[in-house]
Amino acid sequence: MQSKGFQKLKSQRATTINVNLRWGACFLFLVFVAMHGIPGALGERARQNISKSTLNVGPPLNPDGSTWTVTGSLNTGRFLHTATLLPGGVVLVAGGLDSSFQATSSTELYDPVNGTWTATGDLNTARYEHTATLLPNGKVLVAGGSDSSGNASSTAELYDPVSGTWTATGSLNTERTEHTATLLPNGMVLVAAGTDSTFTASATAELYDPTGGTWTFTGSLNTARNLHSATLLPNGKVLVAAGADSSQSASDSAELYDPVSGTWAATGDLNTARYGHTAALLPNGTVLVAGGFDDNGNATSSAELYDPATSTWTATGDLNTGRSGHTATLLLDGTTLAAGGFDNNGVSSASAELYDSVSGIWTITSSLNTARGRHTATLLPNGMVLAAGGLDFPTINASAELYNAPTPSPTPTTTPTPSTTPTPTGTPRATPRPRPTPHPRPTP
Repeated sequence: MQSKGFQKLKSQRATTINVNLRWGACFLFLVFVAMHGIPGALGERARQNISKSTLNVGPPLNPDGSTWTVTGSLNTGRFLHTATLLPGGVVLVAGGLDSSFQATSSTELYDPVNGTWTATGDLNTARYEHTATLLPNGKVLVAGGSDSSGNASSTAELYDPVSGTWTATGSLNTERTEHTATLLPNGMVLVAAGTDSTFTASATAELYDPTGGTWTFTGSLNTARNLHSATLLPNGKVLVAAGADSSQSASDSAELYDPVSGTWAATGDLNTARYGHTAALLPNGTVLVAGGFDDNGNATSSAELYDPATSTWTATGDLNTGRSGHTATLLLDGTTLAAGGFDNNGVSSASAELYDSVSGIWTITSSLNTARGRHTATLLPNGMVLAAGGLDFPTINASAELYNAPTPSPTPTTTPTPSTTPTPTGTPRATPRPRPTPHPRPTP
């Protein structure tokens, strides 16, 4: 049975429009026309109901000493793209939907040293909602996604940073988009689930072997899903969580992939069914899942932690803002930065917040200079986070900015108080005042 949220959004499609994009894009076009009476609408997915109202974004807040600094703009505005940190410290951005809401084949490199973007070789296939995985040999594997006709693709290709060119590699056995790709400890890449060109959620999974450039089916998931998350755990298994299931209802199920046996096993259910969320592996080995859309199509502020030792989910502090289509980046100090996305009204957001795994609390941090959703966020070697592109409906951003984490405040520590010793006058000696001990920043 379809979710109430999905039924609600689906019922709003009252007119047929011939658009050369996904049905979700067509639907959002109609929503925008219905709300504003003008064309040009396109969103991430129909279920996300991304609309745009007047949004006044003032100067970024600076409640904790953090900053967002504008850096060089992309040569091509885009969202639903990928960003990959290369061994040399530069960032490769590939594909996405461009400012004309068309799948693009363009790719470019960001140099953190001079803050500029340089065009590099074009993809062989224009695509969006694909995956990009850095391989042990330094090349980048791009797989699947939606092509320029809005159909799910089975093609895959490799980027060589040395030559700056893309070369076709073996095709997936199943066309898919809105899937996940995870680099396994053995160097192979696990691609799981997603949807096909009929927008049917898939339970299939396959492995890419970089040595032969071939794909091989592995065990199927217990639950078909898309818009889910996949996280490599310290024990080598892969946790797949939530997503939209075969009925396009938000799912609360989770399962583990064992690379040794090639099989999936169900694990504990999430407390909140969701899709379009984020997942981050924390330093203590737990997995933080945050935000996403719930079964009513509302952006949720809930967050929860998965403990691999007990196979259970535990609710943790709520986000200050319900959001989906955001990014979650583990910083060098162990906190997690959630940035941008779409709020409960489907409006792109500039807000950002930090999760402290010790206290389990989210704290508001500086806002982005530009509201954006379905952008990318990449942790750079210097500890800064590069946010690039994204949708600020109806604008496709070419802008990029850098997040500089707050400087830790000195943590006062109390020095031991010496015992009082009687003096000849009978007056005890004064207790020294505690001296603050600086809390050093982690070394990148």
